[in-house]
Amino acid sequence: MDHAHGSYLYTKDQKKYLDFISGIAVCSIGHTNSQVVKAICKQAKQYLHVMVYGEYIQEPQVRLAEKLCALLPDALSSVYFTNSGTEAVEGALKLSKKFTGRKRLIGFQNSYHGDTHGSLSVTGREVYRKPFYPLLPHVNFLPFNVTKSLMNIDQTVAAVITEPIQGEGGMIIPDKTFLQALQARCRKVGALLILDEAQTGLGRTGKNFAMEHFKIVPDILVLAKSLGGGLPLGAFISRPKIMRTLSTNPPLSHVTTFGGHPVSCAAGLASLDIVLKKNLVERAKKMGMTLLLSLKKLAQQYSVIREARGLGLMIGLEFKEAEPCMQFVENARAHGLLLGWTLHTNRVVRIAPPFTLSHQELKEGLAIMKRVLERLSSQNSTHC
Repeated sequence: MDHAHGSYLYTKDQKKYLDFISGIAVCSIGHTNSQVVKAICKQAKQYLHVMVYGEYIQEPQVRLAEKLCALLPDALSSVYFTNSGTEAVEGALKLSKKFTGRKRLIGFQNSYHGDTHGSLSVTGREVYRKPFYPLLPHVNFLPFNVTKSLMNIDQTVAAVITEPIQGEGGMIIPDKTFLQALQARCRKVGALLILDEAQTGLGRTGKNFAMEHFKIVPDILVLAKSLGGGLPLGAFISRPKIMRTLSTNPPLSHVTTFGGHPVSCAAGLASLDIVLKKNLVERAKKMGMTLLLSLKKLAQQYSVIREARGLGLMIGLEFKEAEPCMQFVENARAHGLLLGWTLHTNRVVRIAPPFTLSHQELKEGLAIMKRVLERLSSQNSTHC
């Protein structure tokens, strides 16, 4: 890697790549935005790390927290900054157990919440979990998007954690009624609902937060990825009444040395200002609709594809088999297009370009995809 700008990455061997994955939904406003870089430099000249436990009011933290809370329902008004999404999940799990006094946690099959010990314990994918047994006790998993299974949530449960859309699990979008029933069940039994919007939050799905699509409000919201404008930053957000339980018994019962680093918060604030001032959430919605429609047409045209699905600029292209999926991503990269794919979700390509993607860049990306699919289809035909 040599440098990056806008929707493109440039390598030291003079190659140029169109970025359709944004560092896995991190670089929502493109790479090295001049206003974000300016905010980083300005803050770096003022002060870096100063103190951990709130002895000093750090303006970048306060201003970013205020900006976030202004976008959220009134109930979600207390922000705890962390270094990453998995650390935000760790904080949310601790908070839910401490507030409720309960031990049991519930996650969903095929979910992903991070790779630290507690986050991994509520991640519903054995391929990640098995090498690290034993994990946290008292954790159970329910099938995602199966409403009748929610009766397993009872008065012993401290919290239920879910993504509004399962990203790592293959861009799985649940029914609106499922998440609404989940919220209702949690409220009935006194369990807290933790919504992990590390990937979906801050405009990625064409709304400020994916929960708006489903008309729900969690007890604890997790944010990360694009939150820091390209720098490491996460957060969990809750009601002040809930969050205050971390202040006592013992005092400072959840702390972080570098969470909410002033430079990361300054970058995050500059990035969020750009998203809001330029109405990039609406742009993500419109560009996502255009991209998804084009991908659905490709799915009809090429038999190797099973389905295209998504919300906003968070899209999954599912192949019928793993091998052509892998070849598609590798060949696209060879042609200068970066896409998301993992061994663990080996039939789904993740597509999450910057919100600032131009119409010309969108056409360029689609042209590369079509070229690669044409080649894959002819190879399969020859093989047959």
